Amino acid sequence: MPIDKSWMQSGRSSEDYFAGVESFLNYAYNHVKPDDSKIFCPCSKCSNRYRHLRYEVHKHLLYNGIKLTYTTWYLHGEGEDEASDESDESDSDNDGHDVASMEQDDDMHGLIEEGCPQDPNGDAHKFYKLLEEAEQPLYAGCESYSNLSFAVNLMHIKGIGTMSNKAFGMLLTLLKNAFPFCEKLPTTTNGAKKFISDLGLHYDKIDACNNDCIIYYKEHANATQCPTCKLSRWKRQGKGRKKKGKRVPWKVLRYFPLTPRLQRLFMSSKTAVDMRWHFKDRVKDGVLRHPVDSEAWKSFNQIHESFGMEPR
Repeated sequence: MPIDKSWMQSGRSSEDYFAGVESFLNYAYNHVKPDDSKIFCPCSKCSNRYRHLRYEVHKHLLYNGIKLTYTTWYLHGEGEDEASDESDESDSDNDGHDVASMEQDDDMHGLIEEGCPQDPNGDAHKFYKLLEEAEQPLYAGCESYSNLSFAVNLMHIKGIGTMSNKAFGMLLTLLKNAFPFCEKLPTTTNGAKKFISDLGLHYDKIDACNNDCIIYYKEHANATQCPTCKLSRWKRQGKGRKKKGKRVPWKVLRYFPLTPRLQRLFMSSKTAVDMRWHFKDRVKDGVLRHPVDSEAWKSFNQIHESFGMEPR
């Protein structure tokens, strides 16, 4: 029976295209070796030159589109002996397994579509771009570091060693001059920060009163002095400084938003499973093994039933 490939000509936001991508992945993974988890990616950018995991191929096909000239899936099993009834039965038997594996791989597409039904939002695009950077070696043949991991490690050393921006910039320049074949190695502190900023693990700066009375947030966001102790929001400038210089707050609170961090955990197939472990896989024998077994958690779920039923 010929394979239906009409979906390849459909728009990427259509239901036919989504279903077609799923059918292609099911077909391709029915023709791989049991110990092989990667296949050639037929998206318009990879063009069957690179091998990726299933969720990555799924992502590429949705965002880049399939290569329209790839009408014979010769790299994914088409042409092999699969016309027998036994092969057809095998395909149907494996359908459930493939759907289950996709469900466990990632729910990231569903998570993104909750806020954007047609196309992924900008943050998701940036994150997936970083995933691709994480697969690119620092230089040809390097197995220890990728472009992303090396930049993250450098920033980690800077933070642990309390290295100044100037010293860190000089180190980056030295590394770039010594290893010119590391093409994407940043050469400035700002360049390194920008390179990893798309991880979305940023923080917000919120000014605070020097006496810890309030933070200048929400209704106090534009206040110039503390309503409790009447202390100015800004430090007094010393003698000889310009009066119209940049105002410096007494204290700064660095707030790390929770939402983007949770989103990143659910965008990874490995951590997404762990994030749902308390709901699906934990031992339920009445013994307190996890906070979900506590009375407080159970009480909260009873009050907010719809929230409690959603494992994410």
